[in-house]
Amino acid sequence: MDAGDLLDAGGRLNACGYATREVRTYRRDAIKAWPLRTKEWDYYCVLTDRYGLALTVADNDYLGFLGATWLDFEKRSYVSEEALLPFPLGGMDLPESADAGDVEQEHPKLSIAYRHVEGGREISVIAPNFANGQGLKGKLVLAQPPMDRMVIATPFPNAPRSFYYNQKVNCLRAKGAVTIGAHTFAFEPDSAFGVLDWGRGAWTYDNTWYWASASGIADGRLFGFNVGYGFGDTSAATENMLFVNGVAHKLADVTFHMPEGAPDSGPWRFSSSDSRFELAFKPIVDRAANTDIGLIKSDQHQVFGRFTGRVVLDDGSVLAIENLIGFAERVHNRW
Repeated sequence: MDAGDLLDAGGRLNACGYATREVRTYRRDAIKAWPLRTKEWDYYCVLTDRYGLALTVADNDYLGFLGATWLDFEKRSYVSEEALLPFPLGGMDLPESADAGDVEQEHPKLSIAYRHVEGGREISVIAPNFANGQGLKGKLVLAQPPMDRMVIATPFPNAPRSFYYNQKVNCLRAKGAVTIGAHTFAFEPDSAFGVLDWGRGAWTYDNTWYWASASGIADGRLFGFNVGYGFGDTSAATENMLFVNGVAHKLADVTFHMPEGAPDSGPWRFSSSDSRFELAFKPIVDRAANTDIGLIKSDQHQVFGRFTGRVVLDDGSVLAIENLIGFAERVHNRW
């Protein structure tokens, strides 16, 4: 996928496919899909072996969403705080680029800010009543040197003005701290790694997606991956990539093999059509959410756990993965 405008004058994708940097220019006012179909979000997830923080800011036209989740892998638990904003209709002013523009959202329950700083990104959160009144406050700086990322423009079948423009930035070394009540949790860049999920698009109504991601150290190298599928027409490209010391390695199709019961009831397995991504996944905790309010329904399972197995790089070399913390999810939305 080369440089240019993401959408043409009719609101259709000018090109489909993938890149390793932001090459297409997204403009919200170029969307020509049905009203209330625009979906925009910035999601950060920063994990250590023991704990993690996930933050969401989303403007889905008819409903805005702010979310903060604290994950405790030793206790196999999580706590979330959420705030809903009815009918923002683009009023949350999410940036049209992943590389420019800041996000600042304030609500009595939850304040979240994402800012570009020299050498990376700064994310901060304040939730006064988090965890039954203990309160949460945190600030992390995520280093982002020159590095590849996953960028993809995906159309939807039989819906020419629907699309998804997505960027996943893995392997963001994190430094800072999060305080919950009287306890402060440190994040250090040799053991704390983040990912940004930057999504902009006009979605169709009923979709299921699968997504898995992890970042950390493997065989002494900075390593991460992004794999997923399930929605849209991915015949032009998939979102499946490995990242090693800032360089992307493109994968073919990846399949999620999930347990028959609940998503955290047993191990998962991942395989790829090119035999370059063969991992097992041992769940720790399922961050589950189920919403059913008439026409809006959502069944979400984001399962955090550890990946073990092998991946094959573009040069044919094999990289062993052992107990790498990350997540895998299945989400079904009618929205």
